[in-house]
Amino acid sequence: MGGSRDSGLFGPGTITWRVNREGTLLIGGGAAAILQVAHPLVAAGVGEHSRYQTDPWGRLQRTLDITTRITFGSTDTAGRAAHAIQMAHKRVHGQLRWDAGRFPKGTPYDADDPDLQMWVHATLVATSLAVYTRWIGPLSVGDQRRFYEEQKTMGEAFGVPRDHQPSTLPDFFDYYDAMLESDDLASTPVLHEVAESILNPDLPLRGRPVWDAIKLATTGLLTPRWRDELGLPWGPNRERVLEASRFVLRRGLPLMPSVVREFPGARYADRRIRTAA
Repeated sequence: MGGSRDSGLFGPGTITWRVNREGTLLIGGGAAAILQVAHPLVAAGVGEHSRYQTDPWGRLQRTLDITTRITFGSTDTAGRAAHAIQMAHKRVHGQLRWDAGRFPKGTPYDADDPDLQMWVHATLVATSLAVYTRWIGPLSVGDQRRFYEEQKTMGEAFGVPRDHQPSTLPDFFDYYDAMLESDDLASTPVLHEVAESILNPDLPLRGRPVWDAIKLATTGLLTPRWRDELGLPWGPNRERVLEASRFVLRRGLPLMPSVVREFPGARYADRRIRTAA
């Protein structure tokens, strides 16, 4: 006999479950992390309160774990995950140690600042949409709008008040594009340290071919401004190689079993819902 059919904050039929179950979204993790710490006040918090510079992929793994529990967990699981991340934010505050962009040295930062939380959330939403539509499959404009509306709930779980989030998907992209070109974002020592540890990790030789492909995708997901800031070469040849790899993966993904292509948390959620039905 099935138990309580608790779909959590999202559930079957949502675009969030359709998009966020795809393991290929990890392709966007490095770019999202780099863009997050392109905000000097986020960088300051990362530099002083985490091991992000030396263990960026570990932090990404922890972020993925929290996001998966909020997305695919029961209401109780999602609530506990959201509470954990909000409590962690309360310990992160201090002062900027450098002049950066429009922020002078000494500017206070606090991880509970909804502007900072919104920027971090925005990088995850934007890179998820970019990776899904480029590497996995098409999403209609209507589905993209539904995804964004659903992601407002994710933003609230991270601590971003709903009325602090752009109202519509076009408003969101206007905000995101403006941020990418604004002096709210700027180069800092932490940005360069994080980018270096993400793009050039210490790997055995046999892991290099796979990593070169991930590095190419990470670089391709950044805008020209941020490739230039980080000294990352780009041009038509790299664009063609990226397009070829994207084409191969997009053709191959439908042939892969779900156990390979989907996050375990998504498959567990499917079983939980089936068992409770």
